[in-house]
Amino acid sequence: MTIRELEGFYKGKRVLVTGHTGFKGAWLCRMLGLAGAQVTGYALSPPTDPSLFEIAGLEDCMDSVIGDIRDLKHLREVFDRVRPEVVFHLAAQPIVRDSYKDPVYTYETNVMGTVNVLECVRLTKSVRSFLNVTTDKVYENREWEYGYRECDPLDGYDPYSNSKSCSELVTHSYQKSFLEDGRCAVSTSRAGNVIGGGDFANDRIIPDCVRAAASGKDIIVRNPHSTRPYQLVLEPLAVYLTIAMKQYGDGKFQGYYNVGPDDRDCVTTGNLVDIFCRAWGNGMTWVDRYDGGPHEANFLKLDCSKIKHVFGWRPRYGVEEAVAKTVEWSKAYLDGQEMLQVMDRQIMEFFE
Repeated sequence: MTIRELEGFYKGKRVLVTGHTGFKGAWLCRMLGLAGAQVTGYALSPPTDPSLFEIAGLEDCMDSVIGDIRDLKHLREVFDRVRPEVVFHLAAQPIVRDSYKDPVYTYETNVMGTVNVLECVRLTKSVRSFLNVTTDKVYENREWEYGYRECDPLDGYDPYSNSKSCSELVTHSYQKSFLEDGRCAVSTSRAGNVIGGGDFANDRIIPDCVRAAASGKDIIVRNPHSTRPYQLVLEPLAVYLTIAMKQYGDGKFQGYYNVGPDDRDCVTTGNLVDIFCRAWGNGMTWVDRYDGGPHEANFLKLDCSKIKHVFGWRPRYGVEEAVAKTVEWSKAYLDGQEMLQVMDRQIMEFFE
C-alpha cells in the first residue's frame, strides 16, 4: 500500500472516525487527511493532557464533533448530517486497569457504544464500509506459546478485554441480522499493542518511559516479564485503511482480522524498555517494581497468517524501528518542533 493508492480511494470520500481525539484516532485522521478524505470525528474531549490531537492542531484539519458514543440521539444527528461512506469505530475505554476501577462505564462505552454506532450504520444508507477496531485481548487467553487465530474463542478475562469480546459479538450479530444484503461490508480488526509518538496515556509502558526520560528519572516497570506483540501505531492503521478500502469494493474481503508484528517482535516488557533506553541514550535505566496489580495476561501474541494471505500484508518496521520512531517524535516534541509536520513526515516515510 502506498499513499497514492490511498489517495486513489479515499480522496473525496466522506469518512467518520469515532475516537478521533485519542492516540490511534488522531494518527488515523491525519493519514486520512493526507489521502484527501473528508474526515469527521466523533469522540469525547481528548483523554489526556497533553494530547496528540491538540498538540498537532488536528481540530483545524477536520470536522471534529465532541460527543459520547453512549448518546445515540447525538450520534444519529451526526450520521444524518455527514452521511458517511466509510466508518471506523475506535472510540473506547481502552485501559485494562481503569476497567477494574469502573467496569460499568467500561461496558457501557465498549459494548453499548458499539451498539449505538452500528445502529447508526444500519440506519444510514450511505455507509458502504464499516470497521470495528478491537484488540488482541478479545481471545480467551490460555497463556499459549503460539499465536491466537481468528477462529479461537472470544472470552477476555478483565472487564476491558471482555467488553471488547462483547463488542466483537455485537458486530457479528449486526452484520448477520441487518447487513447481510451486502449494502455495507463489516469487519473487525484485532490489533496488538501499539506504540508511537503522541501517546500520553497512564499505565502504558512507552508513555511511562518517555515521561521518565523527560524528567531524568529511572523508568519504573511493573511487569517486566509479560510478553506482548508491539508494533508502531502506523502499522495497524495502514491495515485498517486497507480493509475498509478493499471491502468497500468487494464484500468478500469482510471478516475478522488479526494484525500484529512478526514473532521476533513479540518481546517482554523488560526487553522493550531495554530497546527504549538504548534508543533514547543519556544513560537511561529502569527498575523492576512489580506492584501486585490486578490480573493481566502474561503471554499474548497473534497469528497474522490470514491478513498476510488475503492482503499480502507485511509489517514495515520491526520493534527496534518502532521504538526509534517513537523516540524521534518524543524528542521533537520536547524540543518544541511543529508536530503536525513531524507526523506528516513519519507518515510519508512509512509509506515510501
